[in-house]
Amino acid sequence: MGTSMVGHILKHGYDVTIFNRTLSKCDGLKKQGASVADSPAEVAKVSDIVFGIVGYPKDVRKVFLDPDWGVLASLKSGGVIVDMTTSEPSLAKEIYDAAKLKGISSLDAPVSGGDVGAKEATLSIMVGGDHDTMEATMPLFEIMGKNIRHMGGAGAGQHTKMSGLDIAEAIRAVSAGAAGSWSISNLGPRIANRNFDPGFFVEHFVKDMGIALKEAERMNLSLPGLALANQLYVAVKAQGHGRLGTQSLMLALEQLNGINFC
Repeated sequence: MGTSMVGHILKHGYDVTIFNRTLSKCDGLKKQGASVADSPAEVAKVSDIVFGIVGYPKDVRKVFLDPDWGVLASLKSGGVIVDMTTSEPSLAKEIYDAAKLKGISSLDAPVSGGDVGAKEATLSIMVGGDHDTMEATMPLFEIMGKNIRHMGGAGAGQHTKMSGLDIAEAIRAVSAGAAGSWSISNLGPRIANRNFDPGFFVEHFVKDMGIALKEAERMNLSLPGLALANQLYVAVKAQGHGRLGTQSLMLALEQLNGINFC
């Protein structure tokens, strides 16, 4: 994904310095005009904004926080770091705090859309951090994506894929990415407003899933996903919500977890 994202930035005329732990993976971008550095710290020395997208939180920590090798070891005051890895909200906050001590701004901005979204510059980008920093970085975000949303403070971009955010904003962000679906786009806003008026009754859905499961058993098919969905909707019906819409599944999940989602 990173290769495609950097490629778009190069095409817009920006000077770009890159690093990859496997140097051979830099060859294609080098041919397009990128300079290649020996470490994230070397990238930071010659950059105003540093983007990172790696595999795991431990990689994020090393890339940004390593005292000798990482970005914060050499990025000058006034710079911006943007972690686009899907990582831990607590780590995003830790990076934000460490950057702030050095006069550096930090954003966590995980993406949705996969390789196709990266290649076509249609990624959904969910941004956590200071709003003015996001606005200053927006020209670069718009080169890489089409749906860019500010989700809140540091760590909020990462939380978008979990919980604890403004649900309406989360629905808009997720529906524009690879996880989007008809149900999210059409029923998500109703869920956000706790509108459980029926489009399709829960009791009818339970009936239909029961028929499908019986047929699957007759055909010796295993459909564990359908079986789980059926169990959850049976729980909704048992709560007395059989005449509500299928989006009322959230009511069963709220009861299981002992919380209200919105």
